[in-house]
Amino acid sequence: MGMLDGKVAIVTGAGNGVGRGEAIMLADHGAKVVVNDLGGSVSGEGSDKRAADAVVEVIKSRGGEAVANYDSVADYDGAKGIIGSAIDAFGRLDILVNNAGILRDKMMFSMSPEDFDSVVKVHLYGAFNTMTHASQYWRNESKEGRQPRAAIINTVSSAGLQGQASQINYGAAKAGVAAMTIIASLELSRYGVRANCIGPGGATRMVAQAMKIEVKNPEDYTEFEAMNPGNSAPAVVWLASDEAQHVTGQVFRLVGNNLALYRPWEMGEQFLAKDKEGNPKPWDPSDIGRIVNRYVFQSENPGIDAQRRS
Repeated sequence: MGMLDGKVAIVTGAGNGVGRGEAIMLADHGAKVVVNDLGGSVSGEGSDKRAADAVVEVIKSRGGEAVANYDSVADYDGAKGIIGSAIDAFGRLDILVNNAGILRDKMMFSMSPEDFDSVVKVHLYGAFNTMTHASQYWRNESKEGRQPRAAIINTVSSAGLQGQASQINYGAAKAGVAAMTIIASLELSRYGVRANCIGPGGATRMVAQAMKIEVKNPEDYTEFEAMNPGNSAPAVVWLASDEAQHVTGQVFRLVGNNLALYRPWEMGEQFLAKDKEGNPKPWDPSDIGRIVNRYVFQSENPGIDAQRRS
Protein backbone atom coordinates (compact mmCIF):
# COMPACT_ATOMS: atom_id res chain seq x y z
CA MET A 1 0.00 0.00 0.00
CA GLY A 2 1.32 3.41 -0.97
CA MET A 3 0.80 6.57 1.05
CA LEU A 4 -1.14 8.07 -1.88
CA ASP A 5 -3.00 5.04 -3.25
CA GLY A 6 -6.23 6.06 -4.99
CA LYS A 7 -5.28 9.72 -5.24
CA VAL A 8 -4.85 11.75 -8.41
CA ALA A 9 -2.20 14.48 -8.61
CA ILE A 10 -1.30 17.29 -10.97
CA VAL A 11 2.26 18.62 -10.99
CA THR A 12 2.84 21.71 -13.11
CA GLY A 13 6.29 22.30 -14.55
CA ALA A 14 7.00 18.60 -14.04
CA GLY A 15 9.23 18.10 -17.09
CA ASN A 16 12.46 18.98 -15.30
CA GLY A 17 14.14 19.52 -11.95
CA VAL A 18 12.03 19.91 -8.84
CA GLY A 19 8.73 19.15 -10.55
CA ARG A 20 10.10 16.04 -12.22
CA GLY A 21 11.28 14.65 -8.89
CA GLU A 22 7.94 15.44 -7.27
CA ALA A 23 5.87 13.83 -10.03
CA ILE A 24 7.91 10.64 -9.96
CA MET A 25 7.86 10.28 -6.18
CA LEU A 26 4.12 10.99 -6.02
CA ALA A 27 3.63 8.15 -8.51
CA ASP A 28 6.02 5.89 -6.58
CA HIS A 29 3.74 6.34 -3.56
CA GLY A 30 0.62 5.36 -5.49
CA ALA A 31 -0.76 8.56 -6.99
CA LYS A 32 -1.90 8.76 -10.60
CA VAL A 33 -0.17 11.81 -12.01
CA VAL A 34 -0.86 14.45 -14.64
CA VAL A 35 2.58 15.63 -15.76
CA ASN A 36 2.11 19.19 -16.94
CA ASP A 37 4.86 21.03 -18.77
CA LEU A 38 4.76 23.50 -21.63
CA GLY A 39 8.34 22.55 -22.45
CA GLY A 40 9.62 26.11 -22.76
CA SER A 41 13.04 27.52 -22.04
CA VAL A 42 14.16 28.79 -18.62
CA SER A 43 13.14 32.30 -19.70
CA GLY A 44 9.76 31.12 -21.00
CA GLU A 45 10.24 30.92 -24.74
CA GLY A 46 9.06 28.11 -26.98
CA SER A 47 7.41 24.79 -26.20
CA ASP A 48 8.31 21.12 -26.47
CA LYS A 49 6.08 18.18 -25.61
CA ARG A 50 9.06 15.88 -25.09
CA ALA A 51 9.72 17.19 -21.57
CA ALA A 52 6.37 16.03 -20.18
CA ASP A 53 6.30 12.88 -22.30
CA ALA A 54 9.69 11.75 -20.97
CA VAL A 55 8.52 11.97 -17.35
CA VAL A 56 5.34 10.06 -18.17
CA GLU A 57 7.48 7.28 -19.61
CA VAL A 58 9.69 7.20 -16.51
CA ILE A 59 6.62 6.88 -14.27
CA LYS A 60 5.15 4.11 -16.40
CA SER A 61 8.47 2.25 -16.46
CA ARG A 62 8.37 2.21 -12.65
CA GLY A 63 4.85 0.74 -12.63
CA GLY A 64 2.92 3.96 -12.15
CA GLU A 65 0.13 5.69 -14.06
CA ALA A 66 0.55 9.08 -15.69
CA VAL A 67 -0.61 11.25 -18.57
CA ALA A 68 0.99 14.33 -20.09
CA ASN A 69 -0.49 17.80 -20.39
CA TYR A 70 1.14 20.66 -22.30
CA ASP A 71 -1.06 23.66 -21.39
CA SER A 72 0.41 26.89 -20.02
CA VAL A 73 -0.45 27.75 -16.43
CA ALA A 74 -0.16 31.44 -17.36
CA ASP A 75 -3.29 31.12 -19.52
CA TYR A 76 -6.53 31.02 -17.50
CA ASP A 77 -8.30 28.71 -19.95
CA GLY A 78 -5.15 26.62 -20.31
CA ALA A 79 -5.12 26.11 -16.55
CA LYS A 80 -8.72 24.92 -16.75
CA GLY A 81 -7.54 22.37 -19.30
CA ILE A 82 -4.87 21.14 -16.86
CA ILE A 83 -7.49 20.48 -14.17
CA GLY A 84 -9.79 18.92 -16.74
CA SER A 85 -7.08 16.53 -17.90
CA ALA A 86 -7.00 14.90 -14.46
CA ILE A 87 -10.78 14.49 -14.39
CA ASP A 88 -10.85 13.15 -17.94
CA ALA A 89 -8.00 10.69 -17.46
CA PHE A 90 -8.58 9.49 -13.91
CA GLY A 91 -12.04 10.68 -12.86
CA ARG A 92 -11.00 12.88 -9.95
CA LEU A 93 -8.44 15.30 -8.54
CA ASP A 94 -6.94 15.18 -5.05
CA ILE A 95 -3.54 16.91 -5.24
CA LEU A 96 -2.40 20.06 -7.01
CA VAL A 97 1.32 20.87 -7.00
CA ASN A 98 2.16 24.23 -8.54
CA ASN A 99 5.78 24.18 -9.59
CA ALA A 100 5.90 25.73 -13.09
CA GLY A 101 8.20 28.72 -13.34
CA ILE A 102 10.55 30.82 -15.44
CA LEU A 103 13.31 33.32 -14.70
CA ARG A 104 14.22 36.65 -16.25
CA ASP A 105 16.77 38.02 -13.82
CA LYS A 106 17.79 41.66 -14.03
CA MET A 107 18.36 44.52 -11.64
CA MET A 108 15.30 46.69 -11.20
CA PHE A 109 16.71 49.60 -13.18
CA SER A 110 17.36 47.31 -16.16
CA MET A 111 14.16 45.28 -16.07
CA SER A 112 11.49 45.84 -18.71
CA PRO A 113 7.76 45.63 -17.96
CA GLU A 114 7.67 42.55 -20.19
CA ASP A 115 10.34 40.81 -18.08
CA PHE A 116 8.38 41.60 -14.95
CA ASP A 117 5.00 40.61 -16.37
CA SER A 118 6.21 37.34 -17.90
CA VAL A 119 7.60 36.01 -14.64
CA VAL A 120 4.61 37.14 -12.58
CA LYS A 121 2.20 35.60 -15.11
CA VAL A 122 3.77 32.15 -14.78
CA HIS A 123 4.42 32.05 -11.03
CA LEU A 124 1.71 34.17 -9.44
CA TYR A 125 -1.07 34.10 -12.03
CA GLY A 126 -0.20 30.49 -12.81
CA ALA A 127 -0.80 29.41 -9.21
CA PHE A 128 -3.98 31.50 -9.05
CA ASN A 129 -5.27 30.05 -12.32
CA THR A 130 -4.85 26.40 -11.40
CA MET A 131 -6.02 26.90 -7.79
CA THR A 132 -9.14 28.70 -8.97
CA HIS A 133 -10.24 25.92 -11.31
CA ALA A 134 -9.29 23.19 -8.85
CA SER A 135 -11.12 24.92 -5.99
CA GLN A 136 -14.25 25.21 -8.10
CA TYR A 137 -14.13 21.46 -8.70
CA TRP A 138 -13.55 20.64 -5.01
CA ARG A 139 -16.25 23.07 -3.85
CA ASN A 140 -18.74 21.40 -6.16
CA GLU A 141 -17.68 17.96 -4.95
CA SER A 142 -18.27 19.07 -1.36
CA LYS A 143 -21.70 20.48 -2.15
CA GLU A 144 -22.61 17.21 -3.90
CA GLY A 145 -21.85 15.30 -0.70
CA ARG A 146 -18.45 14.00 -1.80
CA GLN A 147 -16.27 15.86 0.69
CA PRO A 148 -12.70 16.02 -0.64
CA ARG A 149 -9.54 15.26 1.28
CA ALA A 150 -7.48 17.36 -1.06
CA ALA A 151 -4.18 19.20 -0.94
CA ILE A 152 -2.60 22.16 -2.70
CA ILE A 153 1.18 22.45 -2.51
CA ASN A 154 2.62 25.63 -4.00
CA THR A 155 6.29 26.32 -4.67
CA VAL A 156 7.94 29.36 -3.10
CA SER A 157 11.51 30.62 -2.84
CA SER A 158 13.80 32.42 -0.44
CA ALA A 159 14.01 35.11 -3.14
CA GLY A 160 10.48 36.10 -2.17
CA LEU A 161 10.58 35.32 1.54
CA GLN A 162 14.04 36.68 2.31
CA GLY A 163 14.96 38.73 -0.75
CA GLN A 164 17.43 38.39 -3.61
CA ALA A 165 18.96 41.12 -5.76
CA SER A 166 18.20 40.87 -9.50
CA GLN A 167 14.99 38.92 -8.85
CA ILE A 168 12.43 41.60 -8.04
CA ASN A 169 9.94 40.02 -10.47
CA TYR A 170 10.49 36.44 -9.27
CA GLY A 171 10.69 37.45 -5.61
CA ALA A 172 7.51 39.50 -5.76
CA ALA A 173 5.70 36.60 -7.41
CA LYS A 174 6.92 34.06 -4.88
CA ALA A 175 6.03 36.26 -1.91
CA GLY A 176 2.60 36.64 -3.47
CA VAL A 177 2.27 32.86 -3.86
CA ALA A 178 3.00 32.40 -0.14
CA ALA A 179 0.34 34.96 0.83
CA MET A 180 -2.12 33.50 -1.65
CA THR A 181 -1.57 30.02 -0.22
CA ILE A 182 -2.28 31.15 3.34
CA ILE A 183 -5.48 32.83 2.17
CA ALA A 184 -6.47 29.72 0.21
CA SER A 185 -6.05 27.65 3.37
CA LEU A 186 -8.58 29.90 5.09
CA GLU A 187 -11.06 29.88 2.24
CA LEU A 188 -10.98 26.20 1.33
CA SER A 189 -10.82 24.35 4.65
CA ARG A 190 -14.62 23.97 4.77
CA TYR A 191 -14.43 22.10 1.48
CA GLY A 192 -11.81 19.62 2.70
CA VAL A 193 -8.87 21.30 0.99
CA ARG A 194 -5.53 22.10 2.62
CA ALA A 195 -3.00 24.54 1.15
CA ASN A 196 0.70 24.68 1.99
CA CYS A 197 3.97 25.81 0.41
CA ILE A 198 7.32 24.16 -0.10
CA GLY A 199 10.54 26.07 -0.76
CA PRO A 200 12.90 23.69 -2.61
CA GLY A 201 16.42 24.03 -3.94
CA GLY A 202 18.99 22.17 -6.01
CA ALA A 203 20.69 22.05 -9.36
CA THR A 204 17.69 22.90 -11.52
CA ARG A 205 17.91 24.43 -15.00
CA MET A 206 17.28 27.84 -13.44
CA VAL A 207 20.02 27.50 -10.85
CA ALA A 208 22.44 25.85 -13.26
CA GLN A 209 22.11 28.72 -15.70
CA ALA A 210 23.25 31.18 -13.05
CA MET A 211 25.88 28.99 -11.35
CA LYS A 212 27.25 27.23 -14.47
CA ILE A 213 26.79 23.77 -12.96
CA GLU A 214 25.68 20.40 -14.28
CA VAL A 215 22.00 19.52 -14.49
CA LYS A 216 20.88 15.96 -13.82
CA ASN A 217 17.42 14.47 -13.54
CA PRO A 218 16.47 13.85 -9.89
CA GLU A 219 16.20 10.08 -10.38
CA ASP A 220 19.77 9.97 -11.75
CA TYR A 221 21.25 10.74 -8.32
CA THR A 222 22.44 7.42 -6.85
CA GLU A 223 23.59 8.83 -3.51
CA PHE A 224 22.50 11.76 -1.37
CA GLU A 225 23.63 15.08 -2.80
CA ALA A 226 22.60 18.44 -1.38
CA MET A 227 22.00 19.85 -4.87
CA ASN A 228 19.57 17.12 -5.92
CA PRO A 229 16.38 19.04 -6.88
CA GLY A 230 14.39 15.96 -5.92
CA ASN A 231 15.25 16.35 -2.22
CA SER A 232 12.02 18.28 -1.57
CA ALA A 233 9.80 15.58 -3.06
CA PRO A 234 9.32 13.62 0.21
CA ALA A 235 7.80 16.70 1.84
CA VAL A 236 5.41 17.10 -1.08
CA VAL A 237 4.36 13.45 -0.78
CA TRP A 238 3.70 13.81 2.95
CA LEU A 239 1.83 17.12 2.59
CA ALA A 240 -0.30 15.52 -0.14
CA SER A 241 -1.20 12.54 2.03
CA ASP A 242 -4.00 12.13 4.54
CA GLU A 243 -1.35 11.89 7.26
CA ALA A 244 -0.97 15.67 6.91
CA GLN A 245 -4.69 16.47 6.96
CA HIS A 246 -4.16 18.65 10.05
CA VAL A 247 -1.51 20.83 8.35
CA THR A 248 -2.58 23.86 6.33
CA GLY A 249 -1.50 27.44 5.75
CA GLN A 250 2.18 26.61 6.34
CA VAL A 251 5.35 27.43 4.41
CA PHE A 252 8.15 24.86 4.53
CA ARG A 253 11.72 25.01 3.27
CA LEU A 254 13.44 21.77 2.29
CA VAL A 255 16.87 22.10 0.70
CA GLY A 256 19.33 19.22 0.83
CA ASN A 257 18.77 17.50 4.17
CA ASN A 258 17.55 20.70 5.85
CA LEU A 259 13.87 21.04 6.77
CA ALA A 260 12.56 24.28 8.26
CA LEU A 261 9.21 25.98 8.80
CA TYR A 262 8.97 29.62 7.78
CA ARG A 263 7.31 31.92 10.25
CA PRO A 264 4.99 34.47 8.64
CA TRP A 265 5.26 38.19 9.20
CA GLU A 266 4.92 38.77 12.93
CA MET A 267 4.24 41.95 14.88
CA GLY A 268 7.28 43.02 16.83
CA GLU A 269 7.32 45.04 20.05
CA GLN A 270 4.64 47.74 20.10
CA PHE A 271 4.97 51.28 21.44
CA LEU A 272 2.28 53.78 22.41
CA ALA A 273 2.45 57.57 22.05
CA LYS A 274 1.31 59.20 25.29
CA ASP A 275 1.45 62.64 26.83
CA LYS A 276 2.96 63.42 30.23
CA GLU A 277 -0.26 62.43 31.94
CA GLY A 278 -0.24 59.06 30.20
CA ASN A 279 -3.08 59.87 27.81
CA PRO A 280 -3.00 58.74 24.16
CA LYS A 281 -1.64 61.33 21.74
CA PRO A 282 -0.65 61.47 18.05
CA TRP A 283 2.88 60.48 17.17
CA ASP A 284 5.44 63.22 16.62
CA PRO A 285 8.01 62.42 13.87
CA SER A 286 10.96 62.99 16.20
CA ASP A 287 9.43 60.65 18.79
CA ILE A 288 9.16 57.93 16.15
CA GLY A 289 12.86 58.39 15.30
CA ARG A 290 13.81 58.24 18.97
CA ILE A 291 11.85 55.03 19.55
CA VAL A 292 13.08 53.28 16.40
CA ASN A 293 16.72 54.16 16.89
CA ARG A 294 16.84 53.41 20.60
CA TYR A 295 14.77 50.22 20.72
CA VAL A 296 15.33 48.78 17.25
CA PHE A 297 18.86 49.93 16.43
CA GLN A 298 19.96 50.27 20.09
CA SER A 299 21.60 53.58 19.27
CA GLU A 300 21.54 57.19 20.37
CA ASN A 301 23.32 58.12 17.12
CA PRO A 302 20.63 57.30 14.55
CA GLY A 303 22.30 58.30 11.29
CA ILE A 304 25.57 56.36 11.57
CA ASP A 305 24.17 53.35 13.41
CA ALA A 306 21.14 52.93 11.18
CA GLN A 307 23.37 52.87 8.10
CA ARG A 308 25.73 50.37 9.67
CA ARG A 309 22.93 47.97 10.58
CA SER A 310 21.02 48.24 7.28
